[in-house]
Amino acid sequence: MNSYFKNNVFSISFGTAVSKLVGFAREAFIAAAFGIGITYDAFNFAYIIPGFFLIIIGGINGAYHNAVVSVLTPLNKKDSGVLLTQVGIKLTLILFLIGFFIYFNANLLINLIGPNLSSEAKSIATLQLRILTPCIPLSGFIGLSFGALNSRNKFLISSVSPAIISLTTILFILLSWVLNNNTNFLPYSALLASATLAGTLIQFFIQIWSINKIGLLRFKSNWYSFIKEEKRIYNLIFPASISSGLGQINVYVDMFFASSFQGAASGLAYGNFLIQAPLGILSNSLILPLLTSFSKLKAKKKFVEFRNELIVGIEYCFLITIFLTAFFITFNNQIVQLAFQRGVFDYEAVDNVRKILIAYSVGIPFYLYRDLLVRTYYAIEKTKLPFQLSLLGISLNIFFDWFLIGAPTQNMGNISPYNFEIEGIILSSALVNFIICFILSINLRKHNIPLPFFILFGKILLISGSALLSSYISFSIFKNIPPSINVLERLLVLIIETLTFLIIYFLITKFLKVNKFKLYK
Repeated sequence: MNSYFKNNVFSISFGTAVSKLVGFAREAFIAAAFGIGITYDAFNFAYIIPGFFLIIIGGINGAYHNAVVSVLTPLNKKDSGVLLTQVGIKLTLILFLIGFFIYFNANLLINLIGPNLSSEAKSIATLQLRILTPCIPLSGFIGLSFGALNSRNKFLISSVSPAIISLTTILFILLSWVLNNNTNFLPYSALLASATLAGTLIQFFIQIWSINKIGLLRFKSNWYSFIKEEKRIYNLIFPASISSGLGQINVYVDMFFASSFQGAASGLAYGNFLIQAPLGILSNSLILPLLTSFSKLKAKKKFVEFRNELIVGIEYCFLITIFLTAFFITFNNQIVQLAFQRGVFDYEAVDNVRKILIAYSVGIPFYLYRDLLVRTYYAIEKTKLPFQLSLLGISLNIFFDWFLIGAPTQNMGNISPYNFEIEGIILSSALVNFIICFILSINLRKHNIPLPFFILFGKILLISGSALLSSYISFSIFKNIPPSINVLERLLVLIIETLTFLIIYFLITKFLKVNKFKLYK
């Protein structure tokens, strides 16, 4: 691992950890206020479209961020600012028109996304979608500024800023609890969407301040300068956005199937958060520094160093994610109880989310591995295959959703021999990710980045065996501990369980000399 990686991993990890910690508090407040009821169900359907833009365009790992990092890194400060202005203005205008269309067609879009929702849920989701539409034009500048900041090795602000939406959500829920007894602060049906919009606005202004502070905010621009660089950004953005967007179609497919199950959207949201919280920290800590490093190595055509750096990333990816898989499966009930069991979130809700968490855990290694591989292709500016595989992934996801669940709508009948209900949706995504990872890995050889598959597979098996044995020992130690009611007791027990599991896992991998396997020369 080179010095660049080491110098930036702390700030990224710290910033992301803060964001995830605040995000955890947000989900705990939402669980206490809404449980797995109709309002939070509706919000998850309403958020699909604006969330697509906030994640794909405005996200720290989105296509715009990746493209901007690749293009702006070699440029000086002045040129970067001019180019950023040119792209930013054009992008914002396009996104404004898209937002305008979505606002006036919100009801139609909700009916397409969740055809089996109740009429009440559809009404709430439509209202929330209209409130959220201003987030769409705001996402463009947020995504571009993330890339601009990271191109100047400024990782902390971009890693911390997502916490803003979480903080506004917590504040809005607290205000509703305090004020709604005396005043009509906000109806619950509009609260989550309004909080998300407020947080996005604050995030937007913070990004403007951050860009201006490092000298990249330029209000004057020569529209005919840096045409080559601007085209290069678009050449990277559009295929990557379409590719990522196609991936988001899978979200629509999953929600389409989930609309047949009451409370499914809420359960999926809670379970997904518990998984994405550590994965987000890992992704930002591991992939973001590697992305910039990959871009530099590729520009210098140092493919051997590129390969070796990638292999180091893969080693860390599986060593950590397999541990997480085993940990979540072993202590799923304790985790869900500690995170959410309060307010209207009762034991039945705990049991539902616990099963969902187990299903998500199975696919953890390949969630992060796919992310790493896709960013690798972005870095070498080969986006065609990820795009093609995104198309394939949609077809596979539809098939596996049907095969593992049954039918997307009640009037189509249940022809499938299996019915895993909500958990089937998650397992379907895991299978799709595995297939795509396999193809992406094989194809790297065509780009002078061959991977040592047999040795790598052996190491993954060794890590998996270590995690399985650690899980068995840890479960045996703590299986007779009586359930705790007090939150502090639950927290203390889970901390002890986590540390015990981690120590056992470390000792076993140390004994088996997992880290002694060198996958490159």
